[in-house]
Order: sequence, then C-alpha cells, then structure tokens
Amino acid sequence: MYLHKVEGPRSVTLPDGSILTRADLPPADTRRWVASRKILVVRGVVYGLITQSEAQKRYAISEEEFNNWVSLVAEHGEAGLKVTALKKYRQL
Repeated sequence: MYLHKVEGPRSVTLPDGSILTRADLPPADTRRWVASRKILVVRGVVYGLITQSEAQKRYAISEEEFNNWVSLVAEHGEAGLKVTALKKYRQL
C-alpha cells in the first residue's frame, strides 16, 4: 500500500475521542456547502489537521468566510452553520 506524502498529521483525535483524518475532509471540488461539511473543515483547522491557509486554498473560500464559520461554531455550535438558521444566528 502506498501512502501519499503530506505535510502535517494524517489524523487528529478530537476532544470527544473520535478521530478525524484527511480522508474525512470534504473533497477539494466541493461547491455545495452544508453544515456537516463546514464543521469538518473548521474542526480540521482548529485541531491542527490542516492549516487555515491550506483550507482556504483547497476549498476556495475567503478568510472572512472561514472566520465567520469559526465564530458561528464558537457561539452557536454546528446549528449556527445551517443555511436555514441564517436569520436566527447571523447578525446583519
């Protein structure tokens, strides 16, 4: 079996004991961002699986958009990332 060489860890252990690997992250060509995919990217960056700049480049998202995801998760949990909750959680 051949493992592709990558910089950084291949997996990280989350506080709940679950393991997040690079294979668990959404594909680089993701265009439809649902809350479950956003939370995987946020957790990957927060727990050191990938860097923020790597995530921004890989998923073609801006720094502002990523930071918005992080702040919504910090304030409201995964529910804050759902599109149906825009009016409830986001301040315009």
